[in-house]
Amino acid sequence: MDKPMPFAELRVVEISAGIAAAYCGKLFTDTGADVIKIEPPTGDPLRRWGVSGTEYPSSGVLFDFLHAGKDSVVAEPSSAATVAHLFECADLIVTDGSGGWTLPFVRELAGPDSSAVAVTVTPFGLDGPYAEADRAVNEFVLQAMCGSIEGRGWPGEMPLQAGGRTGEWVAGVYGAVAAAAAVRRSRRIGEGDVIDVSIFESMVVTMGGLGAVSASVLGARQPAVGRSLELPSIVPTADGLVGFCTITAQQFADFLVLIERPDLLDDADLASFAGRVRRRDEFREMVHAWAADRTTAEIVEIASALRIPVAPIGTPTSVADIDHFQERGVFVKNSAGRLQPRVPYRSAAFDTAPPAPPPPLGDSGRITRWDNRSRPNPGSPGEQSRPLHGLRIIDFTAFWAGPCATHTLAALGADVIKVEGLRRPDGMRFSGGLPPTVDRWWEWGPVFLASNSGKRDVTLELSRDDARELALRLIATADLVIENFSPRVMNNLGLTWDDVRAANSRAVLVRMPAFGLDGPWRDRVGFAQTMEQASGMAWMTGPADGPPIIPRGVCDPVAGLHAAFAALAALEVRDRTGCGMQIESTMVEAALNVAAEALLEAGAHGKEPMRDGNRGPGASPQGVYATAEDDRWLALAVLDDDQWKRFAALIGRPDLAGREDLATERGRRAAADELDRVVASWAGTTGVDEAVEMLATAAVAGARVTRAVDLLDDPHLVARGFWEEVEHPVVGRFRTTGMPFRMQSVDGPWMRTAAPLLGQHNSEILGEILGLTPEELRALTQTGVIGERPAGL
Repeated sequence: MDKPMPFAELRVVEISAGIAAAYCGKLFTDTGADVIKIEPPTGDPLRRWGVSGTEYPSSGVLFDFLHAGKDSVVAEPSSAATVAHLFECADLIVTDGSGGWTLPFVRELAGPDSSAVAVTVTPFGLDGPYAEADRAVNEFVLQAMCGSIEGRGWPGEMPLQAGGRTGEWVAGVYGAVAAAAAVRRSRRIGEGDVIDVSIFESMVVTMGGLGAVSASVLGARQPAVGRSLELPSIVPTADGLVGFCTITAQQFADFLVLIERPDLLDDADLASFAGRVRRRDEFREMVHAWAADRTTAEIVEIASALRIPVAPIGTPTSVADIDHFQERGVFVKNSAGRLQPRVPYRSAAFDTAPPAPPPPLGDSGRITRWDNRSRPNPGSPGEQSRPLHGLRIIDFTAFWAGPCATHTLAALGADVIKVEGLRRPDGMRFSGGLPPTVDRWWEWGPVFLASNSGKRDVTLELSRDDARELALRLIATADLVIENFSPRVMNNLGLTWDDVRAANSRAVLVRMPAFGLDGPWRDRVGFAQTMEQASGMAWMTGPADGPPIIPRGVCDPVAGLHAAFAALAALEVRDRTGCGMQIESTMVEAALNVAAEALLEAGAHGKEPMRDGNRGPGASPQGVYATAEDDRWLALAVLDDDQWKRFAALIGRPDLAGREDLATERGRRAAADELDRVVASWAGTTGVDEAVEMLATAAVAGARVTRAVDLLDDPHLVARGFWEEVEHPVVGRFRTTGMPFRMQSVDGPWMRTAAPLLGQHNSEILGEILGLTPEELRALTQTGVIGERPAGL
């Protein structure tokens, strides 16, 4: 018997001219939805796009990856009547506003009584100063604006972009998660919804905004944070490159043992990240000297035995050959016979769509295959309950990836109960906050505070049998259970899928292992940096003449958002069958999907795409330039030939606009060194804000390279209410990130409560939900099963 596909009955209309909306549509195609893409007569511009500069006549490898299994019809707003039937019958409409298909227009086509969910994914959202000014931007400029570029690099040196247009992929997943939740609400009450996704805000949440939250939390107590790179990170070996990650003090101590320098274990300065930055030349020299005589495989084996996060550096031509990926079948052949990453989650209870051919441009016969069907009976008119109201989630996650998943689901209305141990609370409580000399210092971790708003917290020391029994009783009340430990942990705690299923046959268990539940790397420790190193994301980041650099942390929210989408997909099946299931949503496989473009290009042409500093395809000149102000940088991207003419006039160089060899992007790219000198000369005599204003007046893409702390006062984010103020019992009032989207059905702030104190809701949860008496709660506290302080503190 064929297994069901979660969104097999869903009808989706997609209009896209870039990655974000297209990836949103792909996530639904992967889960069985019927997706019809509307294109102009000349086709989606992405059909001709190639990251290596190749121009495709019909469809390129990135277009094929994003649109496999979809259908294509040709229409323009002026001929919208020919496709009006699609909008009338659709359950979900996804648009990026390209070609004139704006949200108001497509909503009008859907009809006044439509129960369809409409999602728009645009650079700045539908309103606010930057949207209203129609600012010209690309991913690179948005990275400068969101705080990502400013923090990457060494002090005093040019800051660097993260390669690979990661922000657009992230925005696409945010759109898909919000859409899946809204579709669930639409089916419940028969009312449509409108979702306004901002790519900029998505990038602030995932690529730059945590520093701003930290500044709001700590104020004057925040230590000075300059530009930096991780130490240790990517290191040359005897036969290639290897990547390390030392998040905890113990991992760094073990790393010193690994490189045979135990004499430095008592060096307190080197143990601090700031100390390593100051002594970076000394530190890198000792690490490189040790690694130079050892192969990558040898180093990975030894480091793994010491439980130090480690990985070989994946490249576009080598990543598919990594033994773990091969054994797990992570890469599959597409319709052209070339390898691509598979869907990054799987379950024995449902299927996902195998790779299918991409659509040829236009197939008007497909327009009429959808017939009108009955809609759900409307519930309470204008019901304002959040889309996931009524769902309960038991959250065993820690650090950033797992909490990002449950944080998003909590904002969308789920009741999320976070479970922490007393001996091992969520490690993010102890990171980046105040020193242990401060009372309740574990409540000040900025990343924890930013990633756990809207949740309730219960402590259960799960190494004890009585705590395990309480956890199973909580699971019996839940719809979803989510964890992101290494696979052995849940087994050791006696909370396997069989245990969960025995407690609650309707529960969905989402497991988020770094590398998967099986395979050679199954039990390895892995953090976001490790995923970026192994997946190829790091390969595309860094100077052209230097080593790869990790994009820094974005894999955590990428993994969390894919897991959240997988959870909502699983609930579609659970609701139809009544049966729970286990899902494996693997962190590294989510990263591989986001990093797929370079692999696809290498497979098609045998040419390995390479990092190129702040340059990139689709714009030239493009770069970061020092201005007349000390350490204040300008990000510039000339996006087309008309912008080039305006820019040349702006800087008083009409001679450049008249040069035939510079008339096209390809020509300007060939002269990139010369043009960088021209731009640097102009920028170096201009204040950064003056330069940005001049570029905006000329409709040329540019922005200052924004420091994270300055995001708190960004006029667009403030105008859209992106920053949300919460009251914390220990920290007090501070601003945290909201969701990077708005929903018509949701009034008020996303974050209804601040992140919880450790064990804050023990009595509420164990008493009100499980019925424990005050005497039983006191006994559990006395025996160390529950509590409000980490063990030993």
